[in-house]
Parts: sequence; structure tokens; C-alpha cells
Amino acid sequence: MRKFKTAVKNRTNYIYYTAEGKPIVITPGMVGEDGKAVTESLITMLHDWDDNDVDAERHEEYYCPVHYDGYHDGDGDDADDRNPYLEDDTYNPLQQILTSIANEERSLQIEKLKVALSQLTDKQKDTIVKKFYRNMTNVDIAAEEGVSEAAIRNRLTKIYATLKKKI
Repeated sequence: MRKFKTAVKNRTNYIYYTAEGKPIVITPGMVGEDGKAVTESLITMLHDWDDNDVDAERHEEYYCPVHYDGYHDGDGDDADDRNPYLEDDTYNPLQQILTSIANEERSLQIEKLKVALSQLTDKQKDTIVKKFYRNMTNVDIAAEEGVSEAAIRNRLTKIYATLKKKI
């Protein structure tokens, strides 16, 4: 988008840029592919459209950040005090998309973990149950099974490595 409007005295032609960046110069009296001649009023209209686009962009660049920053400076407490509705990102479309992606990735990881856990040996499954479901320490597991704490630590390390490969 241009930063400046075209001056009225320079509106003798109109330069249009294609998507490839190739300039096309339109001048009064040209005959288009449809057989119609280009008039000065058409060129004036094209420049006016561009001027309106430039005005709209300037308005957005100036007013939107100033308006938003006036209500929310990005730091929690004072912004929350002034505008409690800004702290809730529930209906923010970007936040909804990010939450949806995170939930989908999490559910995929959980499914992979379930499959990987089902492929462990009974002894490994028992160790996982004791460690994570019964919240036992390595020392408690070792005492219950009659092995050393180092053996339990090694077993857990092997289990973690196996799960990491499968997930």
C-alpha cells in the first residue's frame, strides 16, 4: 500500500501493478481489450479509489493502536482494573484456534501414550502404576519388590526411553 496520495497535477495517467509486479500504465485515450476508450474521469475515479484506500490505512494505523493502547497496555493489573472484559480471551478467534490446536495435539499424544503403555511388559506396567498412580517413591517400590533403588531407577529409565520412542 502506498504511503502518499497522488497529487492532482500528476493524475494524467494511472499506473496499475499486476500480482507479478509488472506495471501497466493507463492513459486517457487508450483503448482497452473490451474496445472502450479510457477517459480522464475513469483515471480520476481510479486515483480516488486509491486515495480512499490510503486514507483508510492511515486511519487504521493512527487510531486503532492509540485507541487500543488507551485501554490496555499489555500488563495485567492496571489493564484488568480498567477493562475487565479484556482479560477474558475466551471469544478471541486466535485464542480459540490456538486452544483447539493444543487440545487436538494433547489428545493425539494421550492416544499414543495409551498405545505405548499397553505394549509394556507386566512388570513395567506394575512399576508405572506404583510410581504414578500410587505415588510411591523409588525407595518404596524397591523395598516392596526386594530390589535396590538403583534397579528401580534403571527400570524407569528404560521405560521412559521406550515410551519416548513410541510417542
